Amino acid sequence: MTNYLYAVPALGIFALLYTWLRAGWVTRQDAGDARMTTIAGFIADGAIAFLKAEYKVLALFGLIAGAFLFYLGSTSGNSSPVIVIAFIIGAVFSALAGFIGMKIATKANVRTAQAAKTSLSTALNVSFSGGSVMGMGVAGLAVLGLGSLFIVFYKMFVPSGLANGTEMEKALEVLTGFSLGAESIALFARVGGGIYTKAADVGADLVGKVEAGIPEDDPRNPATIADNVGDNVGDVAGMGADLFGSYVATILATMVLGREVTVTGDQFGGLSPIFLPMAIAGMGIIASLVGILCVRVKEGGNVQSALNLGNYISVIVSAVASYFLIMWILPSGTFTIRSISFDALHVFYAVVVGLIVGTLMSIITEYYTAMGKRPVMSIVQQSSTGHATTVIGGLAVGMESTVLPILVLAAGIVLSFKAAGLYGVAIAAAGMMATTAMQLAIDAFGPIADNAGGIAEMCELPKEVRERTDILDAVGNTTAATGKGFAIASAALTSLALFAAFMGTAHIDTIDISNAEVLAGLFVGAMIPFIFSALAIKAVGEAAMAMVQEVRRQFREIPGIMEGTGKPEYEKCVAISTEAAIKKMIAPGAIALLSPIIVGFLFGPHVLGGLLAGVTVSGVLMAMFQSNAGGAWDNAKKSFEKGVMVNGKMEYKGSDAHKASVTGDTVGDPFKDTSGPSMNILIKLMSIVSLVIAPHIAAKDGERGMAPVQLEKDRVEVAVRPHVRYAFAEVAPAAAHFIYTVLVK
Repeated sequence: MTNYLYAVPALGIFALLYTWLRAGWVTRQDAGDARMTTIAGFIADGAIAFLKAEYKVLALFGLIAGAFLFYLGSTSGNSSPVIVIAFIIGAVFSALAGFIGMKIATKANVRTAQAAKTSLSTALNVSFSGGSVMGMGVAGLAVLGLGSLFIVFYKMFVPSGLANGTEMEKALEVLTGFSLGAESIALFARVGGGIYTKAADVGADLVGKVEAGIPEDDPRNPATIADNVGDNVGDVAGMGADLFGSYVATILATMVLGREVTVTGDQFGGLSPIFLPMAIAGMGIIASLVGILCVRVKEGGNVQSALNLGNYISVIVSAVASYFLIMWILPSGTFTIRSISFDALHVFYAVVVGLIVGTLMSIITEYYTAMGKRPVMSIVQQSSTGHATTVIGGLAVGMESTVLPILVLAAGIVLSFKAAGLYGVAIAAAGMMATTAMQLAIDAFGPIADNAGGIAEMCELPKEVRERTDILDAVGNTTAATGKGFAIASAALTSLALFAAFMGTAHIDTIDISNAEVLAGLFVGAMIPFIFSALAIKAVGEAAMAMVQEVRRQFREIPGIMEGTGKPEYEKCVAISTEAAIKKMIAPGAIALLSPIIVGFLFGPHVLGGLLAGVTVSGVLMAMFQSNAGGAWDNAKKSFEKGVMVNGKMEYKGSDAHKASVTGDTVGDPFKDTSGPSMNILIKLMSIVSLVIAPHIAAKDGERGMAPVQLEKDRVEVAVRPHVRYAFAEVAPAAAHFIYTVLVK
């Protein structure tokens, strides 16, 4: 029975083997002349330096969080100290996923620039190969880590071999530590990397493009190296850690809900609903590889169509393979979860719904952010009347872009629930995430192409080289936006599945929003994405101000920069971005980690449920609005750089309308690359933290209702329930003792 489980980590190893072989192929490609390798070396060194500084801070966080998890697990019968092992492995794997992506990106960028001397198809092959290394590496680490730990904890905590009962519940609760570690690192990597890249990008654009009138990646711009470093640490390493966390959280949430499914007569001893999401993830690796191998383009061909074809093939292969996989793993007959009955065929329907939702989200996002489409062209037209109308137009497009995705998401939730209840919603998310490797390959190729264009500009390569890299970069902007749409949809479904798992673990049946405490929690939760975004955007703004001042100083004080005879001090701009990112990522991360802990222990699982509902709905909308507005502004700017018809007149780079579009792009930069994509991790991380603490705040028997709120002489008294007394009497002193012992003494 358990022998089948080993197939999951084996597929993870297969993905990592492909990663190693493909990375070797990319490394063996021609890296160009000495000047190209020198510039690429500056970018790689800056990226490594940032990751080292970031990982030092994250290592300290990991030690503190891990030690507290161990202490809590040791002093409570509701958990196990073994959770800290899963937490540390999840954190290390998440960091490793980002590092793999960043490492290959800094190798592929210069090789793509060199390949662009030959042809567009050769350049695409190198850049997309670099993206596929990241995609398969992330998926391989996730499947290997989760599959291996499940086998270990299953044998450790479930000696009976039965899938139901408290033994399996404890095994899965310990496994949540893996997801908690992954999402924690992902949040800091995404926020820190986003602050870094956008501080450099905004600073480089405002002084270089608008004030000095020089190209984006001109070597005379002191911020250009920091800008190219940022593409790697934010759009590659940050995205890798982000989708690694999503991948793991989706599978885990489905496994937790699978424990509640009543099933008999299967070949896995009742384990089939738990094993299925891991099997779908493993199968998705094969489906993604098929899609990756199908991405080809001829010289003069359509790059976007080639990438879309590979994506659609991977989705179709996933759908077909899922049918046979589900029919093999799940037994015939009817299953039940929380009074909802379904069968194996309905589980397949839910997977198909997830795949369709993911595909539609990508298509809709592409429509709102691609060059030549109505939304982007509306911003282009408004750029002709100035900076203010450009900003107004982008905000309107971002807000409008939430309508269709939310309707698709809502339909997906309803249809998957009707198919197989809450397990159907979770398995739909797992089906959507099955092609994560392919989605990441498409997403990561964009920053590689962007860096290649930067290297071509800085090394003054022939004009046709930059033209080819610009074609790849323009497609990369759209694929990056569609990747964010996919990530948002997956985060929404994953958070809903985690929410359902939290309710089951916390022993609560419903969340009653007519209750004052729950309603208050709902509003507080809805507020959190706004303050989170404010902190992230403010951090980018402050760092960009420092960057602008530094670039202006260098233009003013270093003789010969504009003539090309003076050498800019690139390292000072890199240092500004690094310092700002490390310092400013702490506060947003603390909000995501501490909010559910404080609310859960002080006010109980019902109020925490209200908090999660508020942050999920608000966070999904904020993510869509910010990511799509930023993507639309970016491609409006790119439209002018390519040449676009505005009011019957062709407008190009350097025109007043182009300068207005640059302003729109700088406003949208922190939207689409810092605060927007961070919303995905925020809602997932808060749900996972809530799931981890759920055993410690679970409602007791007879305590399914809320404690009454009584008004008495102008003050509010809340009846203290047992778990609240536990929080004050046990957790607070324990936390104080831990802080004193570990940090002070």
